[in-house]
Amino acid sequence: MAKFKMKSHWKCLLFVLFLPLTGVLCFSELSFITEPSDVTALEQDPVVLDCQAHGQPPVTIKWLKNGVKLVESEHIQLLPNGSLFIPKIKHTAEESDEGFYQCLSQNKYGAILSQRSHLTIASISEFIFHPVPVAATEGLVARFSCAVTSTPTATITWEFNQNTLPLQTDRITVLPNGVLQIYNVQLEDAGHYRCVATNIGSRLKSREATLTVDQGAGPKPRQRPRIIAGPQNVTVSLHQTVVLECVATGTPWPIVSWSRADSKPIDVYNAKVMGNGNLIIADVSSKHSGVYLCRATTPGTRNHTVAAANLTVQVPPTIIERPESQTRPRAGTARFMCQAEGMPPPRISWLKNGEEVHLNGRIKMYSSKLVITQIIPEDDAIYQCLAENEQGSVLSLARLIVVMSEDRPSAPRNIHAETISSSAILLAWGKPLYNADKVIAYSIHYMKAEGLNNEEYQVVIGNDTTSYIIDDLEPARNYSFYIVAYMPMGASRMSDQVSQHTLEDVPLRTPELSLASHSSTDIQVSWQPLPAKVSRGRLSAYRLSYRTAADSTVTSVEIPENSTDHLLDHLQPDTIYLLRMAAATRVGWCEPPAWTSHRTPKNSSSKVPSAPILHLEPLNCTSIVVRWQTSPESVAVEGYRLCYHEESQPEQPAIQLQAVIYAHTIGGLDPRRKYHVKLLAVSQAGDGFQTDQTITTPGCVSAKDQLSASPPPPDHLTVSASNSSAVSLRWSRPALPSGKAVSYTVRCTPVGTHNASAIRYLQTTTQSVKVQTLYSNTRYEFVVRLHVGQVSSSWSSVVYHRTLPAAPSRPPGGVRATLIEDDTALVSWREPSEPSVVVEHYTILYASQKAWLAGRWQTMQKEGSHTMALLEKLEPGNSYLVKISACNQVGDGPFSDIVELRPKHGNNYRSKNPRHSDNVPDPIVFSDGRYHIDQTSMTGIIVGVSIALACIVMCALILISKGGSRKSSNHKVIAVGAAEGPHSGLAASSERFTENVEALAPMMGAPFIDAKAGSDIIINCAGPVNSKRQSRRWALFKSSVTTPSGIDAERRASLYEPGNTVLRYEEYLHSAPLPHSSRDIIYGPSHSEISHASEGSQETGDSGQYSNEESNEEMSNRSTSQSSRPESFGPDDITSADEPQQPFQMGNKEMQGRPLRRPSLNAPRLCCSSEGSQPALHTSQAVSS
Repeated sequence: MAKFKMKSHWKCLLFVLFLPLTGVLCFSELSFITEPSDVTALEQDPVVLDCQAHGQPPVTIKWLKNGVKLVESEHIQLLPNGSLFIPKIKHTAEESDEGFYQCLSQNKYGAILSQRSHLTIASISEFIFHPVPVAATEGLVARFSCAVTSTPTATITWEFNQNTLPLQTDRITVLPNGVLQIYNVQLEDAGHYRCVATNIGSRLKSREATLTVDQGAGPKPRQRPRIIAGPQNVTVSLHQTVVLECVATGTPWPIVSWSRADSKPIDVYNAKVMGNGNLIIADVSSKHSGVYLCRATTPGTRNHTVAAANLTVQVPPTIIERPESQTRPRAGTARFMCQAEGMPPPRISWLKNGEEVHLNGRIKMYSSKLVITQIIPEDDAIYQCLAENEQGSVLSLARLIVVMSEDRPSAPRNIHAETISSSAILLAWGKPLYNADKVIAYSIHYMKAEGLNNEEYQVVIGNDTTSYIIDDLEPARNYSFYIVAYMPMGASRMSDQVSQHTLEDVPLRTPELSLASHSSTDIQVSWQPLPAKVSRGRLSAYRLSYRTAADSTVTSVEIPENSTDHLLDHLQPDTIYLLRMAAATRVGWCEPPAWTSHRTPKNSSSKVPSAPILHLEPLNCTSIVVRWQTSPESVAVEGYRLCYHEESQPEQPAIQLQAVIYAHTIGGLDPRRKYHVKLLAVSQAGDGFQTDQTITTPGCVSAKDQLSASPPPPDHLTVSASNSSAVSLRWSRPALPSGKAVSYTVRCTPVGTHNASAIRYLQTTTQSVKVQTLYSNTRYEFVVRLHVGQVSSSWSSVVYHRTLPAAPSRPPGGVRATLIEDDTALVSWREPSEPSVVVEHYTILYASQKAWLAGRWQTMQKEGSHTMALLEKLEPGNSYLVKISACNQVGDGPFSDIVELRPKHGNNYRSKNPRHSDNVPDPIVFSDGRYHIDQTSMTGIIVGVSIALACIVMCALILISKGGSRKSSNHKVIAVGAAEGPHSGLAASSERFTENVEALAPMMGAPFIDAKAGSDIIINCAGPVNSKRQSRRWALFKSSVTTPSGIDAERRASLYEPGNTVLRYEEYLHSAPLPHSSRDIIYGPSHSEISHASEGSQETGDSGQYSNEESNEEMSNRSTSQSSRPESFGPDDITSADEPQQPFQMGNKEMQGRPLRRPSLNAPRLCCSSEGSQPALHTSQAVSS
C-alpha cells in the first residue's frame, strides 16, 4: 500500500512539473506557415496576400490595414486558408487599397501578429530634374543627368534626336542612376538628348537638352587633374546597385582609382568600374558601407585630386537575440530580452496578443527589454517583439505562462544595505517568516532611485545565503533594492524596499575640449559639463595644463567646477601648444588624458576668417556629423579645410569643402574611439583661425560590438602566500587587440563575512598585485575583473586561499599561581585573545628569586589545549616567579607579565600538608591582588557545613514527629458511616472542614490488597510488610472495648492512634457532601466515640470505595447492621480469637467470585499508610488475585 501511494505521489509530481511544459509545447504550435510580403500591383489588378497559420484548433485569422481591422466584403474577401483576396485594386483620391497589411492569428493560448506587407500601386511621378543644355569642347567630356520618382524603380534610357541612343561605342556610358557620359566628344555628338523612364505601369519622357560641341584649337597645355563630377553621399537599400560617379579631366588624361578611407579592401566580387572611372557595386550589403575615395592622378607624377563620398547601406531589421518563453509564478518577475540590428537602428516595441503592450508601473520597458513585475494571471499571454525601421519589420514571439500557487512563502525580512565602495553595496536579509524551508532561491531586484523609467536589474542566487554583494553599480548614485523568495511553484511578495547610496569616485574621463584662437596670442578653451555617469560624483575642480611642443615646462591652471570655458592669453604666435584637462571630485583627480595640439595663428597684417564655431555629433558608432557656423564678416570665405585623426594616430588627408557647405559626415570610424577634428576657413588672404575639438564615438549595438564591449575576464588567477598577512596574486590578460589600455580591479573577501568593511578593492594596471594587512590563518576569496575604457568584464573565477598561520602576538591572559602543597603549585591561564592564531603549545618559565637573579629559569611545556599546569618539586619557603608564552610552528609569542608565587609564613611543619601546620597559613595572594582559599581549606569547610545541615534536618524531623503527639494525647475514633444516596464513603465535603484534619498521608489502595482470605502479608509499593510488624503498629485495635457484636468490626476499623496511622480523605470534584451525621462523626471529639452504622452501609471490594450495584446485591443476603472492617487491616488485627470473622471471609469469597468494577469518579477514597512505609499509590482500579 505504501508503495502504491509513493507511485501515486510521483505521478502527481511529474504531472505538476510537466504541466508548464505541455503548455509551452502547445503554444509552439501557434505559428505562421506563410506571412504576407510586399506587393506592387497595377490598378484594377487582382491581389492575393498570403497568410496561413498553424496551431491547436480552433485557429482564427483576421486582417488589419494600417492597424485597423478589415471587415470582409465583396471588395475584400477572406479565403479559406486565411489569405486575403482583393479582386480589383482601387486607387482613387477617395479610396485606395494601398497601405500596410497584417494578419492576426489567434487560438486559446493567445494571438500573434504577422509582419507588415506593403501593397503599392505602380506609378511614375514627374521628373525631379530634367537634362540641361551642355557645351563641350571637342575631345573632352559631356555629361547629362535626370531623375524621376517611380514605384517600382524606373529604368532610365536615353534618346538622341528622338531615337534610341546607340551604345555600341566605348565613348558613351549610361549609368544605372540615369547619368549619360560622353567621353572624347566628337562633332557628330552634337544634337538633342532626352531621358526615358520606364516601369511596369508607365513610361515617361523628359524635356530635351542640346549638346553643343566646340572645335578644339591646337594642342592642349598641361593641366592638373580636376574632378568635374565626383561621387555623392548616397543611401541605398540592401541588395540594390549603387553608382559612385567620378569624372575627371586634365592634360594628360588622368588615371582614376578608388579606395576606402578606412583602408579596407573594396569588394572585387560585387564591384566593377564602368566607363572611365565610375564605381558600380551590385548587391550591396552592410559591409559595403563606408567612405570611398576617388583619386584622379596625372600619369607619371604625384599630382592628384581626391573626392570622397559616404555610402550608407540601409538594412532591414534582424533579431539577434530572441525572447524566450517563460513559466513564472504569480507575483514573480518576467524579463523578455530582444535585440535587433539594422540600418538605421530599428525601433523596438512589444505586443501582447497582437496589441501594443500598455506600460504602467508594473510593466516597464527598458531600452529593448520588457520587464513584468508582480505577475498576475492576466499576464498569461503571447508576447511579440516588433523591430522596425524604414526598410521593414520583423517579429519574434514568446509566451508567458503564469503558475498559480497558494502555498507561497512570506516575503524576506529585515532588508539591510551597506555601502562597500563606489560601485558595490552589500545587501543582507532575513529568511521569510513562513515556509522558509520551501525557498529554493532568492531574486534581488535593484534600480536607480532617481529619475524616471530606470531599468530594473535582477540577480538570482541560491537559498544557502542571505547576503550578496552587488558590485556593478555606478558611483555616487542612490539605488533601491527589494528581494523576492522563490519556491518551485510560486514566489513571495516583494520585500520592503531599502535605498543606499554608493560612494563617489574619481571621474571616469575628462571633458571633450574645443580649442579656438581669436588672435595670434590666445587660445579659447571650452568644454561641456561631464554627465553624471562619467563624473561619478560632484566635481570639485578642473585643472588645465598646457605647454609648447618644444618645451617640457608645464603650466597648470585651477578652474572652478561650474566653469565651461577658459581663455589662455599672452601666448606665442605661430606656435604649437599641447593642452589637456583633468577633473576632480572629493575623492581625487582622474587620470589625465593625452595631449591635444593647437597652433596659434601667425601675426598677419591682413585680415583672415575667424575660427568657425564647431559642433560634433555622433551619427552612429562609426560616423560623426560635423556642423559649423561662421560669424558674419567682411572676409570672403572660399572654402573650408577639414582634418581629423584618431588619438595617437597620424592625421588623415585634409578634406576640401565648398564655402556653401556647413555640415559634413565623417564615416568609417571605429567604435569607442577618441577622434580629433580640426576645421578652418580659407580665403584669398590665407588660412583662417583654426578650431579643434575632440569627440568619442559610441559603442555599436550589433552582436559583434556587444561581444567586444564586454571583454573576457582575466584567467589563470593564482595566489601565493608571502607571509601570514600578505599574499601575491597573478593572472593572465585575455586576448585583446593590442594598443588598448587596460586596468584591473582585485576584490578580496574573507569567506563568510557579512561585514562590508572587511571587503577590499585594489586597483592596478599590471597583471599582479600584492595584498597586504590580511588576517593570519584566514580563508579568503579572490577575484579579478578587467577594464577597457568604460567597459568592464565580468569577475574571474573565484580562487580560495588561506593565509599562513602567524606566531602569537599576544601573551596568555589571566595568569594565576596557587600553592596547593609545600612543594607543588597550580598555574592557570587563558588563551591569547587572537581567534585566528593557532596555539600548539605553551612554554612556562619559573624560577626562585635566587635562580632568577642568576638568570636560571626552569622550563615546562604544555599542549595548546591545556590551560593549567602543576609545578612540582618546589623548594618550600622560597618565592617563585612564573611567566607563560604561547607558541606554534611559526614562532613563540611574547611572555606574560611575571606572577609571584609567595610561600606560607612559618617554618615548623608537622607534615607536608598545610592543614597540619602549627601556624595558621596566610591566604594566597594571586597576580590579580585578590585573596583566595586553598583547595584543602575549601574541602574542610564543605564537609563541616554538610554535617551541620544534616544535624539540623534530623532535629527538625524529631520535633515534627513529637509535635503531633503533644497535640492529641488521646485516640481519635473515626467511624465510617454510609451516605444517604448512591455516593457513600468517607470524604470531606467542604474546604472549611479540611482545616480540622491534623495529618494527611496516603493509605494503601485496592491494588495492594491481598484478595486471598487468611493471607498474612500486605503488599504496598515498598514491598511485603510483615504481619507481626503490622500488628504492633496497630496494637491500639487490640484493646478491649465492649460493643455490640454487630458493629464490633466497624468500630475496630474506626480507631485512630496518633503517630501510627494517618487517615486522608480525598474528594473528587462534584462529589455529594456527606450527611450532617457523618461530618459529626469524622470531625467530632477526639475521645472514643461509638458511631452507629447507618442502614444500607455495605463493604466494597475496592478498599472502601462504594459500588451501588454491589450494595444492592449484598443487602438482600446480609443484615444491614453488619459491616466489614477495611481489608488492609488483615486477619491478625482482630481483637479476640473468638470474635466471628464470617462476614469478612464471606465478603472476600464473594469478591473473588465477582468481577471487579471500576468505581465512579465521584466516589471518595480512603487512603491509609503505616508509619515508615512508602506511601501507597492513589488509584481507583481494583486488582484481582
